[in-house]
Amino acid sequence: MPNTRILVIDDEEIMREYVEEALTRAGYTVDGASTGAEGVALFEKKQHDIVVTDLKMTPMSGQQVLEAVLEKNANAHVIVMTAYGTIETAVAALKAGADDYILKPFTPDAIELAVSRALERGRLARENQYLRAELDAIYDFGSMVGESPTMQAVYEQIKKVSGTKATVLIRGESGTGKELVARAIHYSGARRDKAFIKVNCAALSAGILESELFGHERGAFTSAHDRKIGRFELAHGGTILLDEISEIGMELQPKLLRVLQEREFERVGGNDTIEVDTHVVATSNRALEKAVEEGNFRQDLFYRLAVITIQLPPLRARREDIPALMDHFLERYNKANGREVRGYSDAARKLFLDYGWPGNVRELQNAVERAVVLADTSTLEAKHFQLGGPGAPGQGAPENALRAGMTVAEMERQLIFETLKHCDDNRTKAAELLGISVRTLRNKLNEYGAGAKDAEGEG
Repeated sequence: MPNTRILVIDDEEIMREYVEEALTRAGYTVDGASTGAEGVALFEKKQHDIVVTDLKMTPMSGQQVLEAVLEKNANAHVIVMTAYGTIETAVAALKAGADDYILKPFTPDAIELAVSRALERGRLARENQYLRAELDAIYDFGSMVGESPTMQAVYEQIKKVSGTKATVLIRGESGTGKELVARAIHYSGARRDKAFIKVNCAALSAGILESELFGHERGAFTSAHDRKIGRFELAHGGTILLDEISEIGMELQPKLLRVLQEREFERVGGNDTIEVDTHVVATSNRALEKAVEEGNFRQDLFYRLAVITIQLPPLRARREDIPALMDHFLERYNKANGREVRGYSDAARKLFLDYGWPGNVRELQNAVERAVVLADTSTLEAKHFQLGGPGAPGQGAPENALRAGMTVAEMERQLIFETLKHCDDNRTKAAELLGISVRTLRNKLNEYGAGAKDAEGEG
């Protein structure tokens, strides 16, 4: 790792120089100290990333060095060297907070490996700290917008499934926060200290996706020059997120079904059966039932994925959460960009409440971030927002205006919601006006994530 600074402490000059030379050749910046006291003083001055210290030194022992270093910086990484390779010595050092221990004599490769492991643990620790902070932000965010019953139900489901092994299917339109929910499930459960691995199923071809998921053996295909460990294997003990699961081709679905049922697979080109304990979470913004009907998705795989289903509502179905979201993202992007925008004008708030938000929370978030960065006033005005592009709401057109680039599905969805609004949410009247059955309307609303509403107006 570039710019990594290592401190080597050993009262044996030959050993100290040996370690210094090995790590310098490996590309690290290395300092040395001949006593524990000298080393601690040097660490206090330069705050090294890693300390490599001998255990048997006088008058200050390596154990005391370890304790002093961690007292000054609890995030420091300490590797202890010892010629006395007893279990008691190793356990005492590890219990006191050492990252690793290494027995003398050792090769340059051995000390380099110990340092690499310490750096990797540090990287993972920082990543976990960041993700846990992100998780906390999710729950803070949840409490802010928790006034809507649909989101309260989502939070309750997250709490219930986070400690289980049940496969979870998270459904909802693009931008509703499916990945955030997947992370919340992982980081609030017993697996939070293990890996969280994401696979974007829509971004990879079938052949590449199989190798990414299950790995391959050397020589399995032309470009397989080395063995590759797949994502399922990397997620052993943790969670794998299969993002946009609907995009997995039929030829790969039987192998995925086997993993879900048997918790085992073989790498591409391999014969060894690999067993994994991986919590599987999948997301989809498409109706998988329809894909099953069309023959594009296995029914047994669908049932295996949808053991627990979490449906995320579109933002237009929980408009009461919009003001809190606006304030939440305003605070976040003020901090991120060093700005002091104080709030929104009444016209801006009305604009947000009247807009249809086809891009859901992600679109709202991006709109606030852009406005905070570009605003030339202390209050965000309606003019600071380009919602939906030219001709969209807020740009001189009504909310239900058609826009170039809209898909037929988007127009259908907009028509249904506008008709429901016109009929005061009476589904029977809306179905009559639309020329469809109440059942078809109900199915459409379920597909849009708005089917959990009370069925008061259906009769």
